Amino acid sequence: MTDLDAKANLYRYLREAREALLGKLDGLSEYDVRRPLVPTGTNLLGLVKHAASVTAGYFGEVFDRPFPEPVAGLDDDAEPNTDMWAAADESRDDIIGLWHRVWAHADATIETLPIDAPGSVRWWQHTPVTLHLILVHVLAELNRHAGHADILRELIDGQVGWRRPGDSVVEGDESWWAAYRQRLESTAREFA
Repeated sequence: MTDLDAKANLYRYLREAREALLGKLDGLSEYDVRRPLVPTGTNLLGLVKHAASVTAGYFGEVFDRPFPEPVAGLDDDAEPNTDMWAAADESRDDIIGLWHRVWAHADATIETLPIDAPGSVRWWQHTPVTLHLILVHVLAELNRHAGHADILRELIDGQVGWRRPGDSVVEGDESWWAAYRQRLESTAREFA
């Protein structure tokens, strides 16, 4: 594999991960994309906002190509978790619009710089990095958050799937899934 292949492969998987995360909002109400479903307050729109924020930092500031707008969570004096939820004055369209602008900026960075381009991550005590490392890091973070979004979406309306409901999921009706879950519960109880 050449360095060009590595960059192209990482970039492709990065685009797929961001599509998967954003796709979890499809068809849901404004309330459902915002509501916290776990004790830490994790919510779908907040995950998108957070991913936009970290993407702006990693593919902007890190490579001395700052994103041209203020982004929640990137300032040292930002309120904790401000990038993990949408405030009342931030609409879904606002957050998704930011997401698209940030990714256009990130795409320009990825396309312009060589895979070994140097950068420095301020929030990692100014650790020197390369574009390769940041591609891997952001890909891992996006996939982690897409996994969070998978679970949140299932809690909201039972929809599961990789990018869209039904993608890469065993086909089974409601009774099949209930029996499957019961089988897992029965097995787990053997270890209680």
